[in-house]
Amino acid sequence: MNRLKFTPYLFLLPGCIILGAFIFYPMLQAIWLSLTDYNMVQQNPNFVGFDNYVRLFQDDLFWKVLGQTILYLVIVVPGLVFLPIFLAILVNQQIKGISFFRSAYYLPVVTSMVVVGIAWKWMYAEQGILNYVLDIMGVIDEPVHWLTQTSTAIFAVMVVTVWKGMGYYMVIYLAGLQAIPDDLYEAARIDGASKWRQIIHITIPLLMPSIMIVSIMSSIAAMKVFEEIYVMTGGGPLNSSSTLVFYIYEQAFDNLEMGYASAAGVILFLITLIFSIINITFMNKKEEAMKG
Repeated sequence: MNRLKFTPYLFLLPGCIILGAFIFYPMLQAIWLSLTDYNMVQQNPNFVGFDNYVRLFQDDLFWKVLGQTILYLVIVVPGLVFLPIFLAILVNQQIKGISFFRSAYYLPVVTSMVVVGIAWKWMYAEQGILNYVLDIMGVIDEPVHWLTQTSTAIFAVMVVTVWKGMGYYMVIYLAGLQAIPDDLYEAARIDGASKWRQIIHITIPLLMPSIMIVSIMSSIAAMKVFEEIYVMTGGGPLNSSSTLVFYIYEQAFDNLEMGYASAAGVILFLITLIFSIINITFMNKKEEAMKG
């Protein structure tokens, strides 16, 4: 009887070991390093208490990249939450060749970020496709320096993030859409509800669990954005496209200040945790309100 009592814990043990080795131990190590002066050249970190945090909060560049990270979150997440819904609705059709379109929309997800970044850099170039099209349409009089102007660089990278992530979240929504009974839509059509009303009153409410998952996942991804910035702008010009993860990378591997970078990493972890809790709380309340 006692053996049966501990059997569930034995099944949980391998997962706990993996989480402990690759998640919790590195997290505790980062917290410890954030309290030290460690530049990756010294053999032993020197304990300095909260000096790294004090220095961090007095660093104007830190506040700048933190603000840009929040801006990234505010703009990118709504795009990744709502645009894939309509993309999923489009591919949730019983027509010939729909599998091709689903695969085509998902293709950017499995494409290397390096390849995507280089391709979009060509598009954003002074003589690139984007400026050419806008010039033909009469929208611009002279080429826009999308990635080399402080006013446009970070927004240009945001477009790439949304474009690359839409296919991934589309698949999540597509699974949710296919779980919605067709009888609900048929009853709505009989009652004279338009397609838009069906989306608002049937599709969106029944997709709330999927929307909650996508909100949390896209928020975390937006807070941790790095590859596209590294490939496309390198954080420039004048740190106008730099985010918190890129700032941590520079401090750790360019300046070799691992303790200081760890302090910034702990702040990033806390911010991500807070946003995740807010998302879960808000979505749960909204789901309960719709059910009520």
